[in-house]
Amino acid sequence: MAKSIPIILLWHMHQPYYKDPLRGEYILPWTYLHAVKDYYDMALVVDEVEGARAVFNFVPSLLEQLEDYARGTAVDPFLQHARMKPAEMGDGERLFVINNFFSANRQRLIEPNRRYLELLRLAGGEPGKSGEMQLRQFRDQDILDLQVCFYLAWTGEAARRRHSDLRFLVEKGRGYTQADKERLLDRHSSILGEIIPLYRRLHEEGKVELSVSPYYHPILPLLCDIRSAATAMPKAHLPGCAFRHPEDARSQILAGISCFTRIFGFPPSGIWPSEGSVSDQALTLIADAGFSWSASDEGILSASIGGLGMGRGALYHPYRFTGGAGVGIFFRDHTLSDLIGFTYSQWDEERAIEDFIERVQAIAAGAPDARVIPVMLDGENAWEYYPDNGYHFLKGLYRALVDGEGIHPATCSEVMASVPARQLHHVHPGSWINANYAIWIGHPEENRAWELLARAREAAVAKNPRVAAMLAGGMTEIDPADDDPAAKICRALFAAEGSDWFWWYGDDHYSPHSDRFDLLFRRHLICIYRLLGEDIPAELYEPIKKKIPAGFVREPAGLITPSITGHAVDYFEWLAAGLYDLSRQSSTMHAAAGGLKSFYYGFDRSSFYFRVDGEKPMDTYLAPGDRLVMFLSNRQEFRLVMQSPAGFCKLQSREGGEWLDLEHFCTWAIGRICELQVPLAPLGVKGGEYICASLVHQRGADELGRWPADSPMKLMYAGEELELDTWLI
Repeated sequence: MAKSIPIILLWHMHQPYYKDPLRGEYILPWTYLHAVKDYYDMALVVDEVEGARAVFNFVPSLLEQLEDYARGTAVDPFLQHARMKPAEMGDGERLFVINNFFSANRQRLIEPNRRYLELLRLAGGEPGKSGEMQLRQFRDQDILDLQVCFYLAWTGEAARRRHSDLRFLVEKGRGYTQADKERLLDRHSSILGEIIPLYRRLHEEGKVELSVSPYYHPILPLLCDIRSAATAMPKAHLPGCAFRHPEDARSQILAGISCFTRIFGFPPSGIWPSEGSVSDQALTLIADAGFSWSASDEGILSASIGGLGMGRGALYHPYRFTGGAGVGIFFRDHTLSDLIGFTYSQWDEERAIEDFIERVQAIAAGAPDARVIPVMLDGENAWEYYPDNGYHFLKGLYRALVDGEGIHPATCSEVMASVPARQLHHVHPGSWINANYAIWIGHPEENRAWELLARAREAAVAKNPRVAAMLAGGMTEIDPADDDPAAKICRALFAAEGSDWFWWYGDDHYSPHSDRFDLLFRRHLICIYRLLGEDIPAELYEPIKKKIPAGFVREPAGLITPSITGHAVDYFEWLAAGLYDLSRQSSTMHAAAGGLKSFYYGFDRSSFYFRVDGEKPMDTYLAPGDRLVMFLSNRQEFRLVMQSPAGFCKLQSREGGEWLDLEHFCTWAIGRICELQVPLAPLGVKGGEYICASLVHQRGADELGRWPADSPMKLMYAGEELELDTWLI
């Protein structure tokens, strides 16, 4: 019988803990929205495909929030505004709906609904920026339709297909009544109550395996010893505090097991360490907690064993870490995981599935000793970029894995039970991003947060002997209903240790809600001092997250050399790039077609690289004969003219009012995104200098759009000394 390679699909289900500890209400609605759109759908799709197998990993603090919503006890301002009758709303309440209920992917969730898109245009096309004029344009029926359109858009495709009342609302399209809205929210309530039982049933039937993460999703190695970051990031500027608390890491693990067991009725066999973050000490704690398997990224394995070898064959095996009681560990295929997470959403579904199957079969053929192909990624955030919430892609992918020659879907426990594991005596400390911890530590904002966390913990231990004893002894359970002050203090501390707050500090990521994450982090620390009966440090009322000029997000953090393909093939290619947020600019490239979203820029030792992302695929902006022109200026003016989906041309410079060709070629590709490469040599820019850039859309003699409208972007060129492992990344 021919060998069949098991393919593991692990979906990591996680949302930050959005509940404000001081006010008891949810600051942001994403747990509810992803529950009715993604957590329910993902389970239904597996259930619909005979022979499908998958692993679903749940963060306990997410499960806690799901229970809160399912019981109907969650206080969610979004839901409160959704239930209001428009005729009874004040201006502030109506503005809340107008400014917040367009929080959805425009291409996939808004534009397919004609009425929803009509309402967006009525709001001025810029969600979150509506004022008095837009307020007066919205009648009661418009507000009611917007309430329904928003929550209907955030309803999963599989759920729509299963429930006729949802299909009725989709088909109705507009002119909704208060009864229609109540019908939708009632259906959501029933869905919320079905999610956990549905996953429990699928596990019992052997269709899925359920696993867990540490309770509040902390970076375990940094809790164990913050100085472990120096091994992976030797040039990083680390916080001044000495945060070294493996007992906290152990408590987060054991409390996670307790929560999972209470909810699902059995203890988990596997764990996804938050953000795939591992170290020898963290894995020893995981092993001693009784887990049979864990997981991380291929970058960790490569750094641990000195490379993956020819054909990357070392990646496709289960391993067993020998520290402590010993635990199995899988390392995910980075490329395959990112293709699902970031690339296939813009492909034809059949082509994407065919490409994935061809890749896994090529791995099986190219690495004869391969024993498993692990694919692991975020389980909820990708689907809003897919047509129909990824429903057809996922069903087709599961079917293809079931029917594929030489491959079959499997769970982690099935593989650990049937495939011999290789021994691993040491793991490189790091996470699934660049095999280090730079997303969560090293930037001044991140370091400041760690220092405030350390001080709050020190105060808790010094001022309350029971807290000191509980933390020192380790906590095996976190009970949200426990009113004991010492338990509440520990709970607030553990919540503040979560990774999500640190994710949004620094320059690595941008979110219009980053101030909310900052606020939640500081409120958890404030809660500690209040419960201690101590004066609250004034610094906790001051934002850690610094405001930045409109549009500008970050400067480049390291050298980059992306492939010029017109598609975001590799998430990490542009991770260290500088970034402007085009959605926060007043001008758009082409108002009729929608605006631009992001402008990335970076360089290596020979070239400048630029990337432009639009609200729609970039190639849809250009009609035949259109030109997209990049203008650059330093001591003189340059331009690059793009007139086809892909190509190369000579860079031009302006001499005496005329554009003349230089003997230096540029390349570009315009597909889902626009990417281009410009040689550094003719630009004459030196390290520490700025180069100005602007982008123009031309059709014949007409200029259809220019960004920025008033003055070019100033892009810092740091020089070739900039390294990828600097503290800023």
